[in-house]
Amino acid sequence: MEDPRPDIILIVTDQQRYDTIRALGASHMDTPNIDRLVAQGVSFDQCHVTAPSCVPSRASLFSGYYPHTNGVLANGTEWSRTWVSDLADAGYHCVNIGKMHTIPYDAKAGFHERYVVENKDRFLEGRWFTDEWDKAILNAGHQKPGRLSYRARDDYRQALGAFEWSLDDRLHSDSFIGGFTEWWLDTKPMEKPLFLSIGFPGPHPPYDPTPEYAEKYMARDVPVPHVSQDELNRLPPPWQEKRRHDNAFDHDAVHWNLDPSEAELHRMRAFYYANVEMIDREVGRILDALERRGRLEQSVIIFTSDHGDNLGDHGLSQKWAPYEQVTRVPMVVSQPGRFPARRFDGLVQLFDLGPTILELAGLTPDDSFEARSLLDILEGRSDAARSHVYCEQGGDPSMTGADMVTMIRSRRHKLVAFLGQDYGQLFDLEADPGETHDLWDAPGAAQIKADLLGELGRWHQQSAYRTRRARAQMMDA
Repeated sequence: MEDPRPDIILIVTDQQRYDTIRALGASHMDTPNIDRLVAQGVSFDQCHVTAPSCVPSRASLFSGYYPHTNGVLANGTEWSRTWVSDLADAGYHCVNIGKMHTIPYDAKAGFHERYVVENKDRFLEGRWFTDEWDKAILNAGHQKPGRLSYRARDDYRQALGAFEWSLDDRLHSDSFIGGFTEWWLDTKPMEKPLFLSIGFPGPHPPYDPTPEYAEKYMARDVPVPHVSQDELNRLPPPWQEKRRHDNAFDHDAVHWNLDPSEAELHRMRAFYYANVEMIDREVGRILDALERRGRLEQSVIIFTSDHGDNLGDHGLSQKWAPYEQVTRVPMVVSQPGRFPARRFDGLVQLFDLGPTILELAGLTPDDSFEARSLLDILEGRSDAARSHVYCEQGGDPSMTGADMVTMIRSRRHKLVAFLGQDYGQLFDLEADPGETHDLWDAPGAAQIKADLLGELGRWHQQSAYRTRRARAQMMDA
């Protein structure tokens, strides 16, 4: 008897902003394959991550707990316990192709099969590791382009992490993931049901599209940030320090310029958007392979990202600072005929996918999970969204101006608190969607600030009680 449970295909990009999908309003983009998922699925317009960087966001997604609960608050923190083992125990064949960012990188993390591909640039991460992509490049007789080779360029300090991919297209990280996944789906004897987690390394920097994609977007009028000196002057001390730090140290081959030109910002944005279209092409290959396998209609396809990228907005590079460009990510869930196609604008969190996936597989999520299933929303039985979403980061070596940052966001307001400090950030997102007018010290916003700080305290108190047994088990493991 055929197992009636669906295959579940989870596609996670790295550092992709919410405003990069044409069908969701990004007119500067060409993303026909993701657009296809949007047209046939449920798009969550207000999906927010639980952490503004890779490792804690992913550890939260695959555990069902906030970073302060599972203890993974920063990049570099070890983690490998996931709910994937529950799927495996229930009869799912669990496969990961690409980036998961477990630490250690090759931890089993509950999967039957893992084909690990990690960050494009792993300079000075303290771990010597050769992944599947590295092996393919070495086998082709090349050295992988990266920070050391880019540093030799005369324009390194002006490039802002944007470099054309110089090797064969097939050896590009995202092309490699798409091709490897296509090969696996075409050749692996069918295991049903299947949980397949696909992690694309892009559009995380270096922003490295192949020349034809780079040329296409360089010719376009792409959105470019315009940051006033007044906004820069009003940034709280941690983000002032972040600007200084990113100008002094080249994270992920991005050497930040404190006063970039319009042309430099255009090039960085164009290369980033070109990276996104390259990923879209690979999503198409994966969908075609699922169709050849005869499983596309029986598959739930989920497309999302682990966090976004400031890309110069607010004068900032990359992530860590919890502005909308970082905390808000695309999330689309599609299974034609099962989920009525629509756009849902209620607040949800990225890690809500965990219990959703477990329920899709016929399992009951652990009642201590802080993540909430979205299945009722997907199936049109509910519009119940979160009243607030949260995001936190602590102890990260790249966030040198603050020990711990916590964000709370309601439909209208966002508050950012810095551990041990009297300063912070407060924004009215209806009146100020660009988050340029900080109301932290505004007398008229004092009650709003007090209410959000009170809600933040209640959240921590509830979290501590709800997860007490789960945290004890994590400590014993």
